[in-house]
Amino acid sequence: MKITSLAENTTLNDNIKAEHGLSLYIETHNHKILFDMGQTDLFAINAEKLGINLAEVDVAVVSHGHYDHGGGLKKFLQINNQAPVYINSFAFGDYFNGTEKYIGLDKSLKDNDRLVFTENQLQIDENLSLFSCNTLKRNFDTGSFGLTEFTDNKHIPDRFLHEQYLLIKENGKNILISGCSHKGILNIAEWFCPDVLVGGFHFSKLPLDETLVSYCKILNKFNTVFYTCHCTGTEQYEFMKKHMPHLYYLPCGKTISGDL
Repeated sequence: MKITSLAENTTLNDNIKAEHGLSLYIETHNHKILFDMGQTDLFAINAEKLGINLAEVDVAVVSHGHYDHGGGLKKFLQINNQAPVYINSFAFGDYFNGTEKYIGLDKSLKDNDRLVFTENQLQIDENLSLFSCNTLKRNFDTGSFGLTEFTDNKHIPDRFLHEQYLLIKENGKNILISGCSHKGILNIAEWFCPDVLVGGFHFSKLPLDETLVSYCKILNKFNTVFYTCHCTGTEQYEFMKKHMPHLYYLPCGKTISGDL
């Protein structure tokens, strides 16, 4: 397996640009997968620089309905004419940062016939599955960090019903790919107990204190290798790394491969 970060908040070198967002290119034994498309067309520019042909992607996933993960969707549909795009049925809702800033997707793309709308669970094949986990109990509540959804003519804290996770079975391992882990990285780790988890933790606004240490201790209980990025926050990552030996960062342009 090979996972390359095409868009992320940080970068390995000046030739590969960074942006607030996430896009991952994943190669398995049987698939070439694009997981999220970042905020702009940058994921495609970086892919070309890295020698990755996105026209060959055969499975695409949008993790949730925020612009920094699906902003490049239109570009992907232009450069790839074959891959179905799996996206949650709630993804084109009205999502905001606070009550003023719309952070949702381009609604003009909602009726594109390439989109495959998912519900709580979808098995793509014997090795790929998507889960929204909307019916599962959230034992850990870290809040919505001011993110809201506009429903019934009012703003309420975002429940993140639009978020989904990709589970990949490869070489006897379970590899879970998450965008921002808005439902709580502690909950997600508990639900899946994967061998490897790749994605943001949405901790960038958290202080570097004992609460974050307690989160590290909980995550350390799982026999999981974590590759984090994007909304985790670089300062939070450096702090957590001191308490989590199996935590690594995945900046833009970096590839992890092999047995992960």
